[in-house]
Order: sequence, then structure tokens, then C-alpha cells
Amino acid sequence: MKRLIISCFMTGIIINCNAQNYWKNGIKEGRVIITSQKNNEKFAKKENAKFIDFPQPKETDVCVFVDPDFKYQKLIGIGGAITDASAEVFAKLPKNKQKELIEAYYGKSGIGYNLVRTNMNSCDFSSDNYTYVKDNDTSLNSFDIKHDEKYKIPLIKLAQKEIDPKDFRFYFSPWSPPAWMKSNNSMLKGGRLLDNYYQVWANYYVKFIQEYEKRNIPIWGLTVQNEPMATQTWESCIYTADEEGKFLRENLGPTLWKNGYKDKKVIIWDHNRDLIYQRATTTLQDAETSKYASGIGYHWYETWNNKSQLFDNLAETQRAFPDKFLIFTEGCKEQFDFNKIYDVSLGELYGRNMINDFNKGTAAWTDWNILLDEKGGPNHANNLCFAPIIADTRTGELHYTYEYYYIGHISKYVRPNAQRIGTSTNKDFLLSTSFMNENGELVVIVMNEGNADTDFNLWIEGKSSKLSAPAHSIQTIVL
Repeated sequence: MKRLIISCFMTGIIINCNAQNYWKNGIKEGRVIITSQKNNEKFAKKENAKFIDFPQPKETDVCVFVDPDFKYQKLIGIGGAITDASAEVFAKLPKNKQKELIEAYYGKSGIGYNLVRTNMNSCDFSSDNYTYVKDNDTSLNSFDIKHDEKYKIPLIKLAQKEIDPKDFRFYFSPWSPPAWMKSNNSMLKGGRLLDNYYQVWANYYVKFIQEYEKRNIPIWGLTVQNEPMATQTWESCIYTADEEGKFLRENLGPTLWKNGYKDKKVIIWDHNRDLIYQRATTTLQDAETSKYASGIGYHWYETWNNKSQLFDNLAETQRAFPDKFLIFTEGCKEQFDFNKIYDVSLGELYGRNMINDFNKGTAAWTDWNILLDEKGGPNHANNLCFAPIIADTRTGELHYTYEYYYIGHISKYVRPNAQRIGTSTNKDFLLSTSFMNENGELVVIVMNEGNADTDFNLWIEGKSSKLSAPAHSIQTIVL
């Protein structure tokens, strides 16, 4: 099949005039790995996908279309948060289970996590409420992260040890400044950062970076504020778009640069998809503010149960700011129930969000807690949630939910710096995304969230492989 390829650059799209036909490399088949509720399969290897000439599908054919000539954003990474809760549960596990968990996420046989988020000061998934300084210490001379050295830092360093240093991406988010810096004199229930503490709070970020990097944990980035429009019963702090921009422009950005941290990736918003476009267009409309921001972060909590889930807001934001990366910074299934930890809907929630997020331009994707206990905690706010791996601290056993496998169908096979390529399907229950790894591997993910088994054609450059997608399954094809 011959085609005319025009060299051009458009917002979010690169059409590569040097891309050779994929089949000239002699690749005629690919590995197939599947997770299926119906067949009780987890990362099961199936018969290889074999391709035949198939120049024009019919309207009645069920297809996933992939075109390696169309290239989009590069992947920064995929991972999860190491919170106080995750670290405390980890510390309660038997040594062999600790080793198993590290391998499951970060090891050579695991699902390839390279992205780690943590909390600066306490968050809801902490057992206690804490900061790193004494009250009213505006000089920050008392700054001390010994709280983190008990549980969090040891777990972070175990994860770091297994990740290729060139791919390790560690970032942090504050849930609240110390109470004495805030309008409500509390770390809880919202409140605002008082104007006279803007610079002290900016200095606080620098102190945090310095202390972690002293311990050989390089900081890749930070978010300005976790969920800046949510007045939670737990740690929270409110910023309007203008206030966030002012703090970044006048305090946080200049303070980072002055201290030699111009390379740190500052991420704005760090809240839900619903307001992401308004926040980005308001906060970043000022060029002086925009120069300090590298990315735009978002969560799914206001949209995960909506039919559309507002994925188009991501695409609109990416078009408006092609020089900023989109990063999913947090999401989980709330209202924990131990009896539902093996429900496939948990995995499908992740598969649906990850596939659509990547197809709308997202470059990095971070799950919430990597590990929680049999109660969905610990959590001082009683905000109990699911995690990909649940530890039953009563027995020492680890339970792998479908979340773990659905995330892994992408993170295990799509590696950092992979480039997303053109992909579409012709059925709404069949979801798909594709990436090209740096080593030339073409990775296609196909998820069937329908109730019926479906055969489909994986169509690539005039060739097709007939494959099967069982009901409620996800599969990865690696060519």
C-alpha cells in the first residue's frame, strides 16, 4: 500500500515523513497477553497474532485501526503514590511479602512502575496530622523530615533501587501548609494560605527538596497544591486560579529558580478534569506565570461515574497549551469494601480512564496508594479506598485486584519515552490505545468492557490479524 506522507507539525500531532512501512522490518506476528474475568486469566500468554493482507475492512467488520505513521505525545511514565498509609502497611508485612510487593510493582518481572508521588506534610492517607516545622517558625530552622524517615523514605528507596535511574520520576504534593500559615488556623477543612506567608511557604518546598535530595532521592517535580478547590474534612487548602498563578509567579517559581531548581517540573491544578480547561487558561494566561509551569495535573473524582467522564476537556487543554504536559496525578475507587476486591469493574475503571487519558494527550499517569490494608486504610479521615494491591495485615497475605492487572497491561509493556501512535476502533465497547517503544516495539492495548465475547481485526497498514476479545477483558499485543 502506497501513501503520500506530508511532513508537518500540528498541535499534538507529528506526521513523520521518515516513517517506513512497519512490515518492511519483516515483522509478521506479535505476542498476545490477556487478562480475562470470564476465563480467570491474568497476564496469560495466548497464541501469537498473525497478520495477512487485508486492504479494506467492511462496515460490518469489528476493527481496531493502528497507524504507526501518526505520532503524538511521549510517555513520561506510569506509577503510583507512596503515601504514609502505603508505607505503614508495607512495614507490617512479612519480609517475603515486602519483597514480593516491590517486585510486583518495580522489579524485572513486575508491571514496570517508574513514577512515584508522595505527600509533603500529612494527607488523608496518613495516620496522624503532621508538618516538618515547629509552630510560627518563619525561618524554617526547625525543618526536619524525621517523620518520613520511619516509613515513607525506606519504601521510596526500595522502589528507587529497582527503577532504572534514567527513568525514575519522583514528585510531591502538599495537601496543606502548617495551620499557623492559614486563614482558618487549621490544616483541615480548607482555608487559605495567608498573604504574609506566601514566601515562607515557597521556602518550605525548597527545604523539602533539599532534605530528600540529601538522602539521594532526586526530585523530578512537584504540584503547587493537591485539589485546590476542595474544602475537605482532612488536610486541604483553597486557591482560586488567580491565587495559584500569583503564588507561582511571585513566590514559588522564582524561589525554585533562585535555589538552582529550574529543572524541577512544576505542575498546576492537580484536581479534577471538570475544571482543568478553566484553570489552565486562567492560571497560564500570564506569560510570567506560564514560564514556571511545566505540566497540568488532574484527578478523576468528579467525573469517573459520568458517561463521558469529560475526557475531551483534556484534549482541549492540550491544544491550548501544547508546551505543557498533561499528568494524571491521582485516582482511586472510593468506599472500600473488602468483599469487592476481586470485582472486574475495578480494573475496567482504570482501563477506561487510562486508555482515554492517553488518547487525549496525557503523558504521565499516577495511581493513588500503591498499597492499603484490609480496611482500605489507614486513613485518619476515615476516607477508605481501594488500591491495586490490598494487604490483609491479619494474615500477611497480598491480594492483587483487577486494578493491578489492568494498569499492568499498559505499564508493563509501554515503557518511558514510548510515543503514542494513531489508534481508533469502530465499536464503543472496544477501547484501544497504542504506543511505539524506543526499541521499535509496537504495543497495542485492547479492552472489551462489553458483556459479549467479540472477535475483532487488528488492522495495521493494510494487514490484519483476527483476534478474540472475551467479555470484560483487556489484552496487550506486542509486535
